[in-house]
Amino acid sequence: METATQISSIESQIVQLLKASDQKAIELIYKNYSDALYGVVYRIVNDEQIAEDVMQESFVKIWKNASAYNPELSRLFTWLVNICRNTSIDQVRLKGYRKSSQIRKDENAVINKASDSTAHQPEHIGLKELIHKLKPEQKELIELAYFEGYTQQELADELSIPIGTVKTRMRAAIIELRKYFK
Repeated sequence: METATQISSIESQIVQLLKASDQKAIELIYKNYSDALYGVVYRIVNDEQIAEDVMQESFVKIWKNASAYNPELSRLFTWLVNICRNTSIDQVRLKGYRKSSQIRKDENAVINKASDSTAHQPEHIGLKELIHKLKPEQKELIELAYFEGYTQQELADELSIPIGTVKTRMRAAIIELRKYFK
């Protein structure tokens, strides 16, 4: 299991390589994050072939937008997840796929492409445990939004709560999670 210092060192190395437009950055991202990113993508598109296409498209976007990454605004893993998540959601909307309106309360929000892989996974940085420390209503929103691909409006509709409440709870949850990474 990697320590926070090792993860931080890997992230720093990747950021430097991305800024230098060195293709080794993509290799390191793939080696260290591909399983976790694939899990996020697959949960949203729910199709292996589409998930692989989205992953490829996401890596192209990561490469093309490397100069836009700002380590002061977010961690590298968060930035990568957001690119993959947004690309997945775009694909789902583009193809007209419809997610079931029933909320999944699956404890394993992120699946692994290869179960025996030792590559970087959210569990290795304690993300799963940290999400479980949130208040139940915050935990549910974070899992649905970031791992299931729900938009804030979809969350409001599905949970029958005002969109303002969704935004407030999401913000509070993110602030709470940030405390654990400082």
